[in-house]
Amino acid sequence: MEFPSQLQYSSEHEWVRQGDGATVRVGITEFATESMGDVVYASLPTVGSPVTAGDSCGELESTKSVSDIYSPVTGLVSAVNDAVASAPEVINASPYDEGWLFEVELGEDSGLDKLMDADAYAAVAGE
Repeated sequence: MEFPSQLQYSSEHEWVRQGDGATVRVGITEFATESMGDVVYASLPTVGSPVTAGDSCGELESTKSVSDIYSPVTGLVSAVNDAVASAPEVINASPYDEGWLFEVELGEDSGLDKLMDADAYAAVAGE
């Protein structure tokens, strides 16, 4: 199972990729996609809505269950991946690239410092 080293991870199985400036991209990990099964529906947060680290901000429906999406950081949603809304199977096919979920413009006390590196997350995921 892959956990890219350039990403940071939450204990709820979301990943964060830092971009330029104060915006980050968020998705779910390969571990999460394998646990859930095939994702068939994605309810993503609305652009402009505030998100708080650790709070639910959407949900993913799979062939096995419905799972909350937890924001790993605090800020304002600045973009959502429309491709995921129309073709949620891309989350399973490419969880770290084309299957990203949303972007967040970080606020003060964003929670980035509470996220794990790849090695720490691998231990949590039992890998």
